[in-house]
Amino acid sequence: MFHFSFSTWTSLSRRLKPFLVLCAWGFLTALGSAQAETGASVKAQAFWTQKGTVKLWVYRKHIDDGKPNKPLLFLVHGSSYSGKTMFDLQFPGNQDYSLMDHFARLGYDVWTMDHEGYGHSDRTSGLSDIQSGVEDLNAAMSVVRRETGRTKMAFFGQSSGALRAAKFANAYPDVVEKLVLDAFVWTGQDAPTLAQRAKRLPELLQSNVRKVDAEFYRSVFTRDHPSAADPNMGDVVAQEELRYGDTVPNGTYIDMVTKLPLVDPFKIACPVLIVRAEHDGIATDADLMGFYARLPNADKQMSKIAGLSHTALLGVNRHRFWHAMDAFLSMPPRIDLQGAGVKH
Repeated sequence: MFHFSFSTWTSLSRRLKPFLVLCAWGFLTALGSAQAETGASVKAQAFWTQKGTVKLWVYRKHIDDGKPNKPLLFLVHGSSYSGKTMFDLQFPGNQDYSLMDHFARLGYDVWTMDHEGYGHSDRTSGLSDIQSGVEDLNAAMSVVRRETGRTKMAFFGQSSGALRAAKFANAYPDVVEKLVLDAFVWTGQDAPTLAQRAKRLPELLQSNVRKVDAEFYRSVFTRDHPSAADPNMGDVVAQEELRYGDTVPNGTYIDMVTKLPLVDPFKIACPVLIVRAEHDGIATDADLMGFYARLPNADKQMSKIAGLSHTALLGVNRHRFWHAMDAFLSMPPRIDLQGAGVKH
């Protein structure tokens, strides 16, 4: 047992006092920052843009705090539901499903859109395939440039949205600063989900749209793992999506069965993060690693995250995904090395 005299304790407390004050200040500062983040008001704005005669809906969320040059992040939705449902879902009893709100509170200026045939955007006789999605994104960029005065931004794409975003990076490399791909597929070789989808190809080719209902949306969240998402998620998504109609375009499904590969990895110049859910039949590990190996920029990452399935952003472990995404997007810029390195 240790014994301290009064004089020893007084001397020790004088020495510790600056440290204790600093710790208390740090704790209160961190607490204040956390309260500021959770209490911050996220501003939502909707816009319209044109792709020829097609009217497209563009959506933005950010905190209007006067801070300049917030990092821009554009989110690209997939084959079966629209931008707001995918990225700004308001789940009854749990308001922590909006990727847009989360990243807005982290300091990002966050954008998305509804592609042709989805959500608020015009429903046409077109297939709304991957190339059409690239043209949609180019049309949306006019809104982002007008509202922000900037021309480069990070892009995130989910499933066929990842194909749209990556193909956009092929076509418009000067616009894409960083690229995050989730549920991405390159060649489609040995992908279980695409093998099942190929069996439906004759049916898909008969129309520009396919029917969707609550049963379909439930299956999206159970087909790879039954407990990777809240059991009510399919019904919540169905309620949001079916108010726009009971069909979605066939183009991306057809492309993913008949036209892969659609993206040239050698022509993606920017840093890339590929995120792979533990349970996702849309692609194999080997397919994604083949794509990753061909990316020319040394700033590239591939992350496989356990406890997630195909629609990882709306899964029970979504925060692990969000963490990986923010860590990549907020990584400090590299300092270029001088001279030639040793080749291995």
